[in-house]
Amino acid sequence: MKAMILAAGLGTRLRPLTNDRPKALVTIVGRTLLEIALCRLRTFGVREVIVNAHHFAEMIVEYLQANDNFGMRVEVSREEELLDTGGGLKKAAHFFLSGAQEPFIVHNADVVSTIDLGRMMQFHADREALATLAVQDRETSRYLLFDEQGTLCGRRAGRDGEAEMARPARNVNALAFSGIHIVSPRIFRKMEEEGAFSIINSYLHLAAQGEKIAAFRADESYWRDLGRPESILQAAQDLASGKFSVS
Repeated sequence: MKAMILAAGLGTRLRPLTNDRPKALVTIVGRTLLEIALCRLRTFGVREVIVNAHHFAEMIVEYLQANDNFGMRVEVSREEELLDTGGGLKKAAHFFLSGAQEPFIVHNADVVSTIDLGRMMQFHADREALATLAVQDRETSRYLLFDEQGTLCGRRAGRDGEAEMARPARNVNALAFSGIHIVSPRIFRKMEEEGAFSIINSYLHLAAQGEKIAAFRADESYWRDLGRPESILQAAQDLASGKFSVS
């Protein structure tokens, strides 16, 4: 099984922790965010990973080499200019179009969770979706909107923002995206955007064309965004208390 870790961001919200390193190498109790993500993916059978890098990219390359890629085959996709989540994924298309073309996991470097990726992968297969997004019913500044069948149909800024609909829906659920998705390789034949672009924008465009972008509800799972220094401190406490673990 293959996966991509999105790690190319500048980590501006994590400053000063990212003044001298990429966000993927910020540590929680001595374990880097990159190590935590890799080990979690390995737990679910992932053996081949591509990591995109821009900010302090050479540090990521050296770190992986020094740790023998944590027992996995790891490739680094260097971005001379930031390509955002969609552009970064499209640049890495070769990695997923070689060999057996099976659904793969995309995982933000700066989130930790206990979401069951195996169950999510099975859900994706059962739904025959183009992409499946792990979502939760929690507060966020940007909501994704799903219809009664759990299929993406729009988005909204905040609780009171105006809905931007990709396609009509009678009733919608506003849910928060977790930064974890399962993607079918056939998406690369359908992504029309070039250069830097958001994968969410692409998903909405594809939903408008009738493609199935499914919601995998993970409301009961632990999840934390690690975009700010205070979140790193809280995650360290959560790790110590057993709310999540690093294999």
